[in-house]
Amino acid sequence: TFILEGSRQVPKIMLAKRKTVGIRVPDHNICIELVKNLENPIISTTAASPEGEIFNDPSFIEEHFKNSITLVIDGGPVPGEPSSVISLIGDEPEVLREGLGDLDRV
Repeated sequence: TFILEGSRQVPKIMLAKRKTVGIRVPDHNICIELVKNLENPIISTTAASPEGEIFNDPSFIEEHFKNSITLVIDGGPVPGEPSSVISLIGDEPEVLREGLGDLDRV
């Protein structure tokens, strides 16, 4: 996930309080194919309960949010480890969180 400065062209709903936006580059075939076919970025979030429990299995997501969502695409369980977060705000990239993703090229 790359943190960049927001601009007036970024919808307010996507900006954090600090006027930054996180761009995640997924390593998941369904997400990649959706972006390719739509020819646009997609917005997503981590599926979590109000208590902070992260759902990484589509069946749990469907069960917990069944009255709030109309569709779950079951691509199988996703890794439980969060992605690496890299800030590109300053002059040099800064690793804010080490997680999934190759950091050797940062």
